[in-house]
Amino acid sequence: MSLRKYAALIAGGLSATLMTIGLAHAATISISCGAVGKELEMCKTGAEAWAKKTGNTVTLVSTPDSTTERLALYQQLLAAGASDIDVFQIDVIWPGILANHFIDLSKAAGSAVGEHFQPIIKNNTVGGKLVGMPWFTDAGVLYYRKDLLEKYGAKPPTTWEELTATAKKVMDGERKAGNDKMWGFVWQGRAYEGLTCDALEWVASYNGGTIVDPSGKVTINNPNAAAALKTAAGWVNTITPKGVLNYGEEEARGVFQSGNAVFMRNWPYAWNLAQGADSPIKDKVGVIALPKGGASGRNAATLGGWQLAVSKYSKNQKEAADLVMYLTSTAEQKRRAIEASYNPTIGSLYKDKEVLAAVPFFGSLYETFVNAVPRPSTPTGSKYNQVSSEFWNSVSSVLGGQAEPAAALKTLDEKLTRMSRGGKW
Repeated sequence: MSLRKYAALIAGGLSATLMTIGLAHAATISISCGAVGKELEMCKTGAEAWAKKTGNTVTLVSTPDSTTERLALYQQLLAAGASDIDVFQIDVIWPGILANHFIDLSKAAGSAVGEHFQPIIKNNTVGGKLVGMPWFTDAGVLYYRKDLLEKYGAKPPTTWEELTATAKKVMDGERKAGNDKMWGFVWQGRAYEGLTCDALEWVASYNGGTIVDPSGKVTINNPNAAAALKTAAGWVNTITPKGVLNYGEEEARGVFQSGNAVFMRNWPYAWNLAQGADSPIKDKVGVIALPKGGASGRNAATLGGWQLAVSKYSKNQKEAADLVMYLTSTAEQKRRAIEASYNPTIGSLYKDKEVLAAVPFFGSLYETFVNAVPRPSTPTGSKYNQVSSEFWNSVSSVLGGQAEPAAALKTLDEKLTRMSRGGKW
């Protein structure tokens, strides 16, 4: 279905809902929620609790899982000034792109602003306006099969080179033992924003920079970045299935959780699902920081996460802002962390005993989460989506064998430099 038809269906469906209950005194607030993992379920239970508390009604709007498709849908709805969605779930990289369509939440937030990680508050503040409240943060992590590493006398890898060798050793051993579906490493390889996240981690881990530096200078064309992409391309069809080039988060999780992968790169949400009562790998999974790029590299995890924003076209802005404050509160973030392993944006919850009992690695990987590598959405502003698209397409061409790393990065550098107008964006 085209985005235009999708948007029309959403608008039409919500309009009908609003018309049906328009005579009631309580407000009806519509909120867009993602549906990856337990996202929709967690959004629904949280919104229902607020509705019960306030006497208002909430309508949930599911959106595409692909962040790229979701942004396009949002832009279409907001450009039309549609009032059908009151609260938007927005990616950490979108405030600069969508800020003009959202209200300032500073007054509604009050002192609560100080409880959240301040870099995220700063990220969500555009032109002095707080356009989004932090809901949950994210950083890429490495999942591994504890039982399989123990079986083959291997340790959790600290470098990508160690991961490559261990993945092949375990994969070959398991296939020889009869599991011909076993793979060494799965990740997000489809040409979309998820690939930008994965590839930025590879590049940064080899000290290859962040595509565009904070001053706006394009830095991607360098030997370390090329080495990172060469390493990743070497995984495809060896320790990684060629099908990974069509994987998003859920496809990778499906392979890993079914017991058919040794390692997986994903976000923290996958922990709760891997530990589910019906999961074949329950209690067999470990989580550590993503590996370094060689002995001289660094651990690098891309900063992710989502915010809640209130549309300036909403006819119930006060109630919508109240819903946002409820869903981003300490109590609600604690519930979401325990029940679905979503990373809080409130620092105190990383020392909460109940949270750490449910998600042990929140404590050991705290530094990974607070020092995650941001995508260059701040220096590139409204052009970030174009920058990311050029990057993920270049990386995809390398992974698919259509281009050599150095040549692909040289061409990418030229495109981005033209786009940046000499670093002024």
